[in-house]
Amino acid sequence: MATIRKRKSGTYEIKVSCGYDINGKQVLQFRHWKPPDGMTKRQIEKELQRQAVLFEEECRKGRITASIKFQTFAEQWFKEYAIINLRPTSYERMRQTTQRVYPALGHMKLDKISARHIQAFISDLCINGKNQRNGKPLSRKTIVHHLNFISDVFSYAVKMDMLSDNPCRRVTVPKGESKEKEIYTIDEVRQIFEKLESEPLKWKLYIMLAIYSGFRRSEMLGLEWKDVDFQNSIIFVKRTSQYTKDKGIYTDTTKTKRSKRVSKFPPLIMDLLKKFRIEQRTEAERIGSKWIECDRLFVKWNGEPMNPQTPYGWFREFCKNNGFRFCDIHSLRHLHASLLIFEGVDVVAVSADMGHSVVGTTLNLYSHMFQEARVRNCDAITNALSFNKTVETEEKEETDEEAEEPELSM
Repeated sequence: MATIRKRKSGTYEIKVSCGYDINGKQVLQFRHWKPPDGMTKRQIEKELQRQAVLFEEECRKGRITASIKFQTFAEQWFKEYAIINLRPTSYERMRQTTQRVYPALGHMKLDKISARHIQAFISDLCINGKNQRNGKPLSRKTIVHHLNFISDVFSYAVKMDMLSDNPCRRVTVPKGESKEKEIYTIDEVRQIFEKLESEPLKWKLYIMLAIYSGFRRSEMLGLEWKDVDFQNSIIFVKRTSQYTKDKGIYTDTTKTKRSKRVSKFPPLIMDLLKKFRIEQRTEAERIGSKWIECDRLFVKWNGEPMNPQTPYGWFREFCKNNGFRFCDIHSLRHLHASLLIFEGVDVVAVSADMGHSVVGTTLNLYSHMFQEARVRNCDAITNALSFNKTVETEEKEETDEEAEEPELSM
């Protein structure tokens, strides 16, 4: 049974007993309600009774969390859900967001956090948020990660019947300016290929394979020699190589089910793979017992799996030494997609080649490229129907020839 008490501030306190905890202490839940201006005494009494009944019903269903703070419950979420269901990389990313979320919302109780509180936090990140490493403004993607963490915690509370609503549903992240992906031009790729001729075979193969395949960096580093079918010139993507501070370098599944795929390659790439396999075996024999066999294509000097940051660092240094602009190692994947699109490959085929889980992902990432490619459709139709111009040109030429014929004198 709910009890109601009027406070000096003009608000009303509704108290409901929810039984006793394991230590025999009574568990009480409280809700405060303030009548809007203009309500009569009778209206206030009637609304108070309604609020008391609603509050008692919520308590009966266990949907009240007034006694637990966001940070406390978030840590329970990490322990009970995240560590079991999330990939280690996703788990670590969520952990990183707590550095900003906890100081802002961690001290507040779950049922006291409104959409306005969360929106104010997100808006502040958009205006004042800075990257700790380089001091640059936070990217929209990073801000979305923060909102996703808060939303996941609230969704878990709703799922556990501790809340009836997730306030994050009403929070928005400003879109900001959309930046086009930096992609190398064909001329730049030609120059890169030329300079790769004087680089170690391992890096020549890595960069060229990344462009020809469009594989993610984690997929490239997860490739093993048994994934390469030299007879049919194909490579299977079956796993990824990941890194977290806690686990170090480890093998994981592909990002999505559709990321498990097979790609065919030209003789140029297959020949490089054959040469590199011989070189790697020779190096393994040279260092003897120091070599650690893991069957990976791209490894450290002693055969251990390569750190995911190594290709990024090497390619950045390579571009700097040769005077090339640096578009990030992931831009090679975007380059691969753009080449497919501008060669007229349809979106379904591009999506499958890139290993996206749904075609919509491909359209969202490369919408501007598809739009630019569609512009050429107009030229294609015009050229296909150019017979009208041909007929008109022939008729004009015949008319001009008749006009040039001299008149005969009688």
